[in-house]
Amino acid sequence: MKKLMLGNEATARGFYEAGCKVVSSYPGTPSTEITEYAAKYDEIYCEWAPNEKVALEVAFGASLAGARAAACMKHVGLNVAADPLFTLSYTGINGGLVVCVADDPGMHSSQNEQDSRHYAIAAKLPMLEPSDSREAKEFAKAAFEISEKFDTPTLFRTCTRIAHSQCSVELAEPEVKELKTYEKSPKKYIMAPANAIGRHPVVEERTRALIDFAETTALNRAEYAKDSSLGIITSGTSYQYVKEIYGDSVSVLKLGLVNPLPEKLITDFAAAHERVVVIEELDPVIENHCKALGLKVDGKNIFPICGEFSQSLIARVMGKEEKAFTASDDVIPVRPPVMCAGCPHRGLFYVLAKKKITVLGDIGCYTLGMAPPLSAIDSVLCMGASVSGTHGFNKARGAESEKKTVAVIGDSTFMHSGMTGLANIAYNGTNSTVIIVDNSITGMTGHQQNPTTGYNIKGDPATKIDLEALCRALGIKRVRVVDPYDLKSTEAVIMEEIAAEEPSVIISRRPCALLKYVKHSPALVVDTDKCRSCKACMRIGCPAISMKDGKAYIDATQCVGCNVCKQLCAFDAIGGNE
Repeated sequence: MKKLMLGNEATARGFYEAGCKVVSSYPGTPSTEITEYAAKYDEIYCEWAPNEKVALEVAFGASLAGARAAACMKHVGLNVAADPLFTLSYTGINGGLVVCVADDPGMHSSQNEQDSRHYAIAAKLPMLEPSDSREAKEFAKAAFEISEKFDTPTLFRTCTRIAHSQCSVELAEPEVKELKTYEKSPKKYIMAPANAIGRHPVVEERTRALIDFAETTALNRAEYAKDSSLGIITSGTSYQYVKEIYGDSVSVLKLGLVNPLPEKLITDFAAAHERVVVIEELDPVIENHCKALGLKVDGKNIFPICGEFSQSLIARVMGKEEKAFTASDDVIPVRPPVMCAGCPHRGLFYVLAKKKITVLGDIGCYTLGMAPPLSAIDSVLCMGASVSGTHGFNKARGAESEKKTVAVIGDSTFMHSGMTGLANIAYNGTNSTVIIVDNSITGMTGHQQNPTTGYNIKGDPATKIDLEALCRALGIKRVRVVDPYDLKSTEAVIMEEIAAEEPSVIISRRPCALLKYVKHSPALVVDTDKCRSCKACMRIGCPAISMKDGKAYIDATQCVGCNVCKQLCAFDAIGGNE
C-alpha cells in the first residue's frame, strides 16, 4: 500500500516498521512532527523530555536495555545533547539507537543555520541523509540496521524541506524485534578514563569499517549519463533540485550516507567526468572531502555558503534556464511573524517597554516581543540563556542594573534549561528578576505538552510540576503570580520585584489564546464618535487592531476580547464585550 506522507511522518513510519520501541524527544521545528506521528503507533512508547540531553539519555537507556530507540531534535537541540552523544560514540549500543536531527537552512524558525554534519564528523558517527519522504522511511530503517551492525549510534539528518514536503511512500509491515539480551559490560558502558582509553581504538576501527561500507552501500549511488562533460556530487534536498533541473542528462553521485564519506566511489566518479561540481547546502563538507582526496571540484567557489538552495538558485549558478522553476509570477505579500490576537505575552511586553526595562529574552513565542511596536527585547541567544545572561549582565553592571533589567523565559523553556540559571542566581547572588511566561503549553512548536502542563504526549493526565514551589526550592523566596491581561497589576508587581533587594520570580500566567479549551469573550468594538485617533491602542501591536477611515478599528474575526487595548484608551472608546 502507498500513502502520501510528509518527511517527518515517513520517518516515524520507518521507526514503526523497524520495530522501534522507545522515542524520547524535545519539540523543535522542523523535527517536532516525527515524534508526534510516532506517538500514533501504540507499539512505540513516546514522550516529550524536558530537553534534548535528557531525551538522548532516555534513548540510550532503552538501547542499553536491548530495545531499538530514537531521540529527535532540531539542529540547535543537538548542541544540548552533545554531551551524551560524544561519549555514546565510545560506548556503542545494545539495541539500535538513532538520533534524528533536523537542520534549518534559511533559518525559517531558528537562531542559526549550523550544519549538523560536523557533529557526525567530530563524534565519528555514521550519518544518513534522505532526499524525500520515501527515503526518509527507508533510511530510518537502515539507520537502525547500521547502528546494530556497527555497534554505534546513527545520526539521521533531515532539513526543513524534507521534513515538511510530501511524496508517495510504500508501506510495509513492521519487523518483530524482541529485546536484545542485556549483559553487564563495565569496560564497554562505564566511561571512566581507564575504560574510555580502551574504547577509542574501537571507534577508529569502526570508522574504517564504515568507510568500506560507504563504498558499496545502496545508500550511495552513482547515476551515470551518456555525457561525461559534467558530473554532480550532491545529497539531501539538493539532489531533488538537481534532478528537476537536469533530469537524466547529467551524471549524479547521490550520497545518502554523508559520514563517513566513501573514497574510491567518489574518485572513480570524478575520473569519469571532465568537470565535477559539488552541490550542498551550508558548509563544504563533501567538497572538502573531495579536495582532501586530491580532486579538483567546484563548490562554494560558485555556490553560496549561507541560506537555503532552490531550483532557481542552482539553475542560475549552473547557467541553466530559470523560468521553468518559478512557481508563480504573483507577488506574495510579506507576512511577518506576530503575536496572535489575545496573546498573553502582549500585555507583559507592553508594560516592560513602557517602563523602558532591559529584557534578556529566550526561545519561544515570546521572542516576538522583539518586534515593533513593542520592541521590548534586548537579546535572545539560546534556550535558557535569558536567566543566566541576566545574572551576568547584573554582575557586570551592578545594583542599578538590577533595578531595570529582567529575564523573560517560557514555561517549557524554563523546564528545558532555565532552572539551572535560576539556581545560579540564588546561589551566586544577584538581585535579578526572572519572569516566567506561563502559557500552559509549548506554544511555538505547535502546542506540545511539557512537565508544567499536567498532560503527557498522549494527552493523558501526568505529574504537573508546580512552578511556584520549584522556584522556591531553587532558593528564590519572592515568587509572584500575575495575569498579563491586567496591565495595572502587572506593572505594579514588576516595579516592586525589580526594586527588591533579593532575587525574585514573577510568573505571568495566562493560557495561550489558541488553546482549544480557552473560552474567549466577545469581540470588542470601537465607538468612532469617542475615538480621537490617538493610536494609543495600536501601541500593543495586536493584529486585530488597525486604523480605518482615520479611526481605530477592531476586526471581530480576530479579537478575543482580552481587554488589553481597552485599558490603553483614555477616551473610553473601546468596549462592547460586557
